[in-house]
Amino acid sequence: MKKNKSICALAALLLFAAVQVAAGGAVYADEGGASGAQDPALPGQSATGVQATPGPTLLTLSLCIETALKKNPNIIASGYTVDVNRSRVGEARSGYYPQLNASAAYTRINPVPIAPGTPNPSRTFEQYSSSVTLNQNILDFGKTSSQVDISKYNFEASRSDLEATQDAVILNVKQAYYGVLQARRNRDVAADVIKQFQLHLDQAKGFYDVGTKARIDVIKAEVDLSNAKLSLINAENAFKIAWVTLKNAMGVPDAPEHTYTIEDKLSFQQYTITQEEAIARAFENRPDFKSIAAKRQAAEMNISLARSGYYPVLSGNASYNWAAENKASPLEEGWSAGVVLTIPLFNGFLTSHQVAEAKSNLYILKANEEFLRQQIMFEVRQAYLNLQAAEASISTAGLAAEQAKENMDLANGRYAAGVGSPVEVSDAFATYVAAQANHTGALSNYKIAQANIEKAMGAR
Repeated sequence: MKKNKSICALAALLLFAAVQVAAGGAVYADEGGASGAQDPALPGQSATGVQATPGPTLLTLSLCIETALKKNPNIIASGYTVDVNRSRVGEARSGYYPQLNASAAYTRINPVPIAPGTPNPSRTFEQYSSSVTLNQNILDFGKTSSQVDISKYNFEASRSDLEATQDAVILNVKQAYYGVLQARRNRDVAADVIKQFQLHLDQAKGFYDVGTKARIDVIKAEVDLSNAKLSLINAENAFKIAWVTLKNAMGVPDAPEHTYTIEDKLSFQQYTITQEEAIARAFENRPDFKSIAAKRQAAEMNISLARSGYYPVLSGNASYNWAAENKASPLEEGWSAGVVLTIPLFNGFLTSHQVAEAKSNLYILKANEEFLRQQIMFEVRQAYLNLQAAEASISTAGLAAEQAKENMDLANGRYAAGVGSPVEVSDAFATYVAAQANHTGALSNYKIAQANIEKAMGAR
């Protein structure tokens, strides 16, 4: 009875030590991260991709971004990477707690004779045994705590990497969204030009029929109309490609675009910020900068983990055993309890090399952190200059578009009055198309430049 009390007391002591050690590592909140298995459908579309409601659905930029954040495979993969690192925090923390194991064994034994050629005095017998073993790490000089801290920093880094992936996807969605708007406007201009050229052809035929214009005017108008139709085919194809690009950026490549109508947000709204403010926000908000900082902290803790190989480890163990020679024999009970101090004496310089490796990895991360800091400053400054240039080009392109429209109307009016030439009309139409495309491109470039500086600052 005294033996049983002793083993129970030791087991209780080990469990108490485990609780005290585990209390030193605060529970790490599972904030953010998890990718989950979210797979929502677009509005007006069921989860299977079948149109649920009749009529086109208005597709806004915010809806495109929301869909991409839930369905883009890169974001889903990054979300599960966060889950992996969250689990590794728990894996590292498991070293604080006792390890309890149970085992059972059956053995059939036929002893070897004592001397060759002599009969075996023993008989074949069976042995049954079982045991319950408790092991508890008592003191390892920071090895377990360093592993926990490293896993926490890696978890933080993976969450920042997820945010960086989201920012990259958002930028791609914005670029694709404005690309669709630009392609649609260019297509509409091309369609309008066909109507104008058809009217010009009808006028040329009318003048030719009454004998006031030569046949060459009719042929020139027909050639212009054919070229305009070819331009419309190319514009339609560019519009379809822009749609495919947008759907791919959102992570829904099979969504039928004919069931959606896209909101036109291609209008100028000035984005005001100074270069210094943009750089300050970037260093404060950029998730990739936060990620590499967390990885650097993990590398610093990894040096402590490597150095723990120099220090001893103190652990406690207790076991209770049962054994019998056969099924008919009564179970014999036994127990053991004790502590083990393991002192590393020589391991072939393994620990010193591990410490040197950990230091080198830290120096690499510090250099990469400085490179990223310089890269962030470059990206912000480049995006800021592009934003300024895009803003300056909008007014010029808009004025050119208005002048080209007026010039086209004058050319049409002169030809309708019988004093213009078909070459003058063709040149006016070509100038109009180019000016409209330049104005649309300037608006799109400004929106994309704004998206780029927001990405460079880590803003959404």
